[in-house]
Amino acid sequence: MTFEQMFLFGLLGAVFAMLVWGRIRYDLVAFGALVIGVAAGVIPAEDAFVGFGHEAVVIIALVLIVSRAMMNSGAVEFIAQYVVDKGRSLSAHIGIMAVVGAALSAIINNVAALVILMNLDLETARKAERPVSLSLMPLSFATILGGMITLIGTPPNIVIAQYRDRAFGEPFSMFDFSPVGLICAVAGIAFVATVGWRFIPQHAQKATPIVEGPGGLFVAEADVPEESEWIGKTPNDMVELAGEQDVTILGLVRNGRRLPGFALGDEIRESDRLVLEGDPKAIEAFIGATKLEIASENKDEGLTSKSLTLVETIVPDGARAVGRTADGMRLLTRQGVSLLGISRQGKRFRERVRAVQIKPGDVLLLIGPASRVAQAAEWMGVLPLAERSHTVIQRGKALLAIGIFVAAIAAAVIGFVPLAIGLAAAVGFYAIFNIVGPREVYDSVEWPVIVLLASLIPIGLALEDSGGTALIANAIVAQTSFLPAWAILAILMIVTMTLSDFLNNVATALIAAPIAVGVANSIEVSPDPFLMGVAVAASCAFLTPIGHKNNTIIMGPGGYRFGDYWRIGLPLEAIILAVSVPAILFFWPL
Repeated sequence: MTFEQMFLFGLLGAVFAMLVWGRIRYDLVAFGALVIGVAAGVIPAEDAFVGFGHEAVVIIALVLIVSRAMMNSGAVEFIAQYVVDKGRSLSAHIGIMAVVGAALSAIINNVAALVILMNLDLETARKAERPVSLSLMPLSFATILGGMITLIGTPPNIVIAQYRDRAFGEPFSMFDFSPVGLICAVAGIAFVATVGWRFIPQHAQKATPIVEGPGGLFVAEADVPEESEWIGKTPNDMVELAGEQDVTILGLVRNGRRLPGFALGDEIRESDRLVLEGDPKAIEAFIGATKLEIASENKDEGLTSKSLTLVETIVPDGARAVGRTADGMRLLTRQGVSLLGISRQGKRFRERVRAVQIKPGDVLLLIGPASRVAQAAEWMGVLPLAERSHTVIQRGKALLAIGIFVAAIAAAVIGFVPLAIGLAAAVGFYAIFNIVGPREVYDSVEWPVIVLLASLIPIGLALEDSGGTALIANAIVAQTSFLPAWAILAILMIVTMTLSDFLNNVATALIAAPIAVGVANSIEVSPDPFLMGVAVAASCAFLTPIGHKNNTIIMGPGGYRFGDYWRIGLPLEAIILAVSVPAILFFWPL
C-alpha cells in the first residue's frame, strides 16, 4: 500500500467519523478534507475544484429549482389535494399518501415531496384526532423509495449515472432505474402501509400534530373577482369548504363598508370582499381553492401575477407602523406591499384590515415580492418572524409548469439535449414566466449538499486513480471468492446500506460506485448490475434519522427517538434487499 493510498484512506476515515459524529456541518467537513488532500499533495491542485463543474452537481442543483417551481405553481398541490380524507382508515390513508409521495418523488426531489405532503399529513391527523407519528414515518420512507424510480428522483441515482458515463462513456438514462426502483417502491409501500406502521413504539404516538404559530389566527380579506362562480351565491355556501381549510368566514365588505353581522345569508356580488379568519397558510389555501384573489387596491397584485411571498412580522414598541394604518402609510403605493391580515391576541375587528390602527405586539401578515417585503418591513420598523413565511401558490400556472418539465425531460430522453441542458432550459422558462423568482432560484438550491458533493468528487477520483478503490474491491473479492456473483452483489448492497444509514447517501454512492465496478471486473461480470445495486442500497437509509434528510425532517413533528427508526427500517431494508437482487439480475443480467 502506497503513502498516497494510506493518506486517502485515513482522510476518508476521518471524514466518515466526523459525519457520524455530526457536530460539524457535513459540507464544512468535506471541504476541509478537500483542502487537506490538496495541501498534502494527494489531490492535484488543478483537480481541486473540478467537482463544482461536475454534471452530477449541476443536475442536482437544477432538480431542486424545478421542485420549487412545481410547488410554486400549485402542480404538487393540485395532485395532493385529492389524498386528504379524515374518514379513511389509517392503513388506507398511509397507503394513498405513500403512493402519492412515491410518485411525486420520482419526478421532483424527494425532500420537496415530503415537505409538501407532510403538511397534509399533519392536517389530516389533526382532523382525524389521531397521532401523526403513525403515518409520518411511513410517508418519509415512501418518498425515499419513490426517488429510486427515476434518474432525477434522488441524488445517488444521478451520481451513479454520471460515474457510469465517466467509466464507460455512456450514463444511465432517465428511466433505466425504473424497473428495479418501481419493484422496490411497490414492495416497500405495501409493507409500511399494512404492517410497518404497527411497529411504531407507543411513546412516539404522543406527538402533537400541529404546533400553533406565534402569530395565532389572522383576520384577512379576499376579493371576489369578475365572473367568479360564487357571484349570486352566499357565504353560507362556502362554509363547508372553509371548514375543511380551517378558515372562518367573518363577513362581507361591499363598497368599502362591512355588512352587518357575519352576512352569511347575503348574496355575493362582483367586487365584494370576504373577511376571513385563520392561519396564513389556511387563508392562502382557501383563497386558492375558491379562486378568489388576494385583497389589494391594485388588481395586478393577484395570486398569479408574480412570485409573491407571505411573511409574518411582529410590531415592536416604537416602530414607524405603531398608531398608523396601512392606508395611512400608503403601504402599497410606497412599498409595493399589501397588508393581508392582522393578528391581535385572537381579537376580531369590525374595521377593514387596511383601516385597523396598528398597535405594539400585533402580528402583521404582509404580502408582496420577497425583496419588497423585506424592504417594507425595515421601513415600517417591524420584525419578520423566522421560519414564518411561504410563497403564494400561482395556481393558474400549474399546467404551464408541468408542460415545461415534461418537454425538458422528453428532450433529454430522446437524446435531443443532455439532461442538464434540458433542466437548465426549464429553469430559464420558469424564471421568464415568474414561476420561480430570481431570488428563489438561489434559495431553492441546497448549497451544503452541493459543496459536499463537489468536495468529495475530487477525493473519490484521487482514491480511484491511486488504486485505492481497486484494493478494496480486491479485498472484497478475496473474502467472497467462494460465493456466486449474486451473493457478492447482495453483500456489496448490505455494506452500502449500512454506510448509507450513518453517512450522507451522496457520499456513500461516490465511494461505493468505483468499488462496485472493481468487484465486477475482478469476477469478470457486467458492472451494470453492481452499479444498480449501489444506487438502490445508497438510497435505503431507513435505520436512523441521520441517514437521509427526510428522516431528520420528521423527527421533531413525529416525536420520534433515534431508536424508533430501525423497528420499521430493518425489516424494510431486508424486504428491499430480497426483491431488488433478483430484479437487478433479471433486468441487468450478469
